[in-house]
Amino acid sequence: MKVGSNLKALRKRKKFSQEDVATALNMHRSTYSGYENDVALPNIENLIAFSQFHELLIDDLIKLDFQSFSEKEWVRFENNWTYTAKGSNLRVLTTVVDNQNEELIELIPEKARAGYVSGYSDHEFIQDLPRINLPFLSKERKHRAFAINGDSMPPLPSGSIVIGEFIQDWTGIKNGTPCIIVTKTDGIVFKFVHNNLIDKKSLTLISSNAQYPPFNVNSVEIIEIWKFSAYIAKEISEVQMDSNQLNLNFRNLQYNIQRILEKLN
Repeated sequence: MKVGSNLKALRKRKKFSQEDVATALNMHRSTYSGYENDVALPNIENLIAFSQFHELLIDDLIKLDFQSFSEKEWVRFENNWTYTAKGSNLRVLTTVVDNQNEELIELIPEKARAGYVSGYSDHEFIQDLPRINLPFLSKERKHRAFAINGDSMPPLPSGSIVIGEFIQDWTGIKNGTPCIIVTKTDGIVFKFVHNNLIDKKSLTLISSNAQYPPFNVNSVEIIEIWKFSAYIAKEISEVQMDSNQLNLNFRNLQYNIQRILEKLN
């Protein structure tokens, strides 16, 4: 593990002092210095904090050797997120076809959600998934179905199946688009997307239920994004503009105004 030397190389790359990093992470400078000098190993909470602060994966922090990086390697590493977000890097998408060589819609049931995060590119895992056929969807697009539970996205009732269209270029997602986002840490989530990739290398994910606060996910944590196409439910939900929905709309309006002001400044 090269955590200590990597922390030092990342800090110097950003021209920060040890005090700067320690203060930003609410940590004693002596504690942080001990991590850089391999006096102590950071626990998982601190590894997560370091990865979020430097906007990289924990795997990269542990396995790569930043001290040996040339300037060209630094530039490639720092800009890698743009290639991933725009779909320029190879993005493996395993699929299943029928006897007529037409792609089928794989269904990720509730019991397979956890396994999908690691098995999304495994042909055997995808091959064993149940499949559905929805002829009204475009055959020119790749679709996949996900079982969604919880009450964070009304009017969709818990237990709905959400069908999404595969998105290659994440930077083109418009604000307010409902999407299924597959992430390394949060698994599969269905939310409205506010696209901050160009400015902040992240997406803000917003629930339609105002009781659930928005949260950000960094681009390095995203595996796949599927834009909402349709859903299947066993019951019809009542659509009511209650106080929670009004609060959500007002909060989203405030958020959009803030974004406009930031751009103006």
